[in-house]
Amino acid sequence: MFINFFLIVFIVYFLITLFLFFYQRKLLYHPSVNSRSSYTLDHEIDEIKIPSEKELIAWHYKKNENYKTLVFFHGNAGDLSNRIYKLNELSKLNLNYLIFAYRGFNESEGKPSEEGLYKDAENVIIWLKSKNILENNIILYGESLGTAVAIHTAQSKNFSGIILEAPFTSMVDLGQKYYPFFPVKFLLKDKYESKKKLNFINSPVLVMHGEKDKIVPFYMGKQIFEILPSPKFSYFNEQDDHMMEYNQDLIDSIKNFIDQSS
Repeated sequence: MFINFFLIVFIVYFLITLFLFFYQRKLLYHPSVNSRSSYTLDHEIDEIKIPSEKELIAWHYKKNENYKTLVFFHGNAGDLSNRIYKLNELSKLNLNYLIFAYRGFNESEGKPSEEGLYKDAENVIIWLKSKNILENNIILYGESLGTAVAIHTAQSKNFSGIILEAPFTSMVDLGQKYYPFFPVKFLLKDKYESKKKLNFINSPVLVMHGEKDKIVPFYMGKQIFEILPSPKFSYFNEQDDHMMEYNQDLIDSIKNFIDQSS
């Protein structure tokens, strides 16, 4: 009887493990989520297509050619419209911005993967350079999953600055938190090991994280901040959850960071 019980448990465990392995990217990337799609842009943008392995949909806001350009790396869920409430606030600063949809998001073609997102980010920077926008006039902004893309992109480069909103140490660490009984380290295809790349960051960094974050625990953002070389700055809010409130304090922190990075 006990043998049969343990056999059933093993079979169930094995089947769940197989499911996690083969469907992990469906669990990680959620391009169809539209939690904030009711917002509308209060400024004009150019919708463009940037060549990567396939074309990427992007919004380009050019306020003043003498301003720095912020490149926005979005998180793992939703489309560009989900970030409009942030873009409206960022557009009030002395900034240009470019936000693009990774492969598989919005109408960007392809399927998302770690290496694919890194390649998309690389090609966006190449596109900006083709428009005579140099690294020292570019600020990278990563949101949640996008922090890993921003960190990877920034390695051994000299960008004007990097802003990390709700960063995580690695997808392995997050996976072990949510799936503690499975061999996450061996199952994961997309590991996003940001903490191993921090010593290769040469640019000033602003780390922003809500202490009540229920998706990416606050201690990960704090650990990222502690490992990062200087110059580094932080905005930690004890009331914020995962999607941080774009209040005046947060906007002022971004503005001050941009001014200090100039």
